[in-house]
Amino acid sequence: MLSSSKLINSNYSEGAIMTIEFDGKTIETSENGYLVSPDDWSKDLAVYIAELENVTLSDKHWDLINFLRDEYINNGGNQPNTRKIVKAMSDIWGEKIDSKSLYELFPNDPSKQGGKIAGVPESKRKGGY
Repeated sequence: MLSSSKLINSNYSEGAIMTIEFDGKTIETSENGYLVSPDDWSKDLAVYIAELENVTLSDKHWDLINFLRDEYINNGGNQPNTRKIVKAMSDIWGEKIDSKSLYELFPNDPSKQGGKIAGVPESKRKGGY
């Protein structure tokens, strides 16, 4: 169920900035919905963003979200592509998976949609491999 948060559209000189009013805070996002500051992220906000993306979070979603956050925060801003995510999730889940398994979790691209929900900046990388 969506909280009482709302989206507000504002324009700044560097481009369109959206804001989310969430739990009494104004949180800036890019025009594509990515958090401007990863420090604004919380699990509750992730659930809200996932709802906006029509994604219901399971334990496997959280594994991928936590992996993306860990890579970004603890590995110099790294934003792994889908191939690297497949390998990491195969290791974490103890089973061989393919990219289709990840797209079942995040239909709009595991690295991009997953990254949006994980609160990391939008990747400008093209393609997943």
